[in-house]
Amino acid sequence: MPLSSSAQKVQDALKNLGYHYEVIEDSESTRTAEEAAARVGCEVGQIVKSLIFQGKKSGKAILILTSGANRVDVKRIKVHAEEKIGRADPAFVRERTGFAIGGIPPLGHLHPIETYLDEDLLRFEDVWAAGGTPNAVFKMDAKELEKMTGGKVIIVK
Repeated sequence: MPLSSSAQKVQDALKNLGYHYEVIEDSESTRTAEEAAARVGCEVGQIVKSLIFQGKKSGKAILILTSGANRVDVKRIKVHAEEKIGRADPAFVRERTGFAIGGIPPLGHLHPIETYLDEDLLRFEDVWAAGGTPNAVFKMDAKELEKMTGGKVIIVK
């Protein structure tokens, strides 16, 4: 079965960067970390949550890739982003990434995004990330997440 256009964008971005990971899409939701973990049969901590924040002063988009088991402490991110941040609204997320909330992948965005990576993800061999839709995911080597995204590894919780 062919991928939806959003999932195909992620598959193409992976291929263009030289990765051989496969985006899997079906009818079951993977919108939440718990749903995704249950669907693929892994720990919730192995799910890469992609959260978009917005700089309060600059208006820049900030992507936090965090373990599905963690909650982001925005005060920690503020130190790295050098400004206060807040959760971005759905229209801003789609405008900057090209994807809807619930399916934001770690790569393949419309515009470059300042990215921070939860150090807890690196304790796993494999992690699962969103594949462009709330029903699409792909499995990848956790060690490649930093290289793939250009993200800075930090403590987010």
